Amino acid sequence: MDPKTLLQEAENILAQQPRLIDLPPHGKVVFVGDTHGDLEASEQVLRYYLKKPYRIVFLGDYVDRGDDSEGNINYLLRMKIEHPEEVFLLSGNHEGHMVKELRPADFWDSLLADERARYGRVFSRLPLCATSANGIMALHGALPELNSLEEINRIETGDSDWDRIVWGDFVESDGDLLGDLWGRPRFGGGYFNRLMERYQKNILVRSHQPQAPSLMFQKRCITIFTSQAYLPIRTIVIVDLEKEIRDAGDVLIERI
Repeated sequence: MDPKTLLQEAENILAQQPRLIDLPPHGKVVFVGDTHGDLEASEQVLRYYLKKPYRIVFLGDYVDRGDDSEGNINYLLRMKIEHPEEVFLLSGNHEGHMVKELRPADFWDSLLADERARYGRVFSRLPLCATSANGIMALHGALPELNSLEEINRIETGDSDWDRIVWGDFVESDGDLLGDLWGRPRFGGGYFNRLMERYQKNILVRSHQPQAPSLMFQKRCITIFTSQAYLPIRTIVIVDLEKEIRDAGDVLIERI
């Protein structure tokens, strides 16, 4: 499939799906952290887990930093086209470069203007969050402050809640709003606990922040990475969707 056709088909499929993905109450889900041009990591996860009873949720940041950004994102979009109800690609901040510039941006810098526009349109259609009835919530960065999770479907790319989801950091402190650091909004345990209670979720699975502890806030916030562009160890989270999830002890955190 040529790149133009790939991007058009991917955009058409993504346009039909909401920004908030509700996972079914059966089977298992694999959450995959930033893959950042690590095509081998994406291929390894899908080769092993793209089968019943698994669904696979990638948490964003597919391009920049790694050795093969274009190969990685095109592979993932192709898998999304072939398996639209099994593979989900959430947005990270590196997919929002057309709205809020960042560095490094080697993938974006390598593209011609019309190519940037095409990828930008596709990325603007990516969902922002995945949830399940058994207590799981997953996104790229930090929580948006909304009245209900359903309002995620009305978030516009570039608005303040989008910024929190794809750019937000968590800090292991009791604070709430902790201000920005280098353009990244920061939040503490007070903010995390308040919004998780509002949304009636027990665990957040996220990526985005390689310096963060893997477990925060009484083991209810799990941060993973699946690209060797950042860390030598690739990590995923596997969740049984038929089991009540209360903290990290109820999921499998696995190295691949």
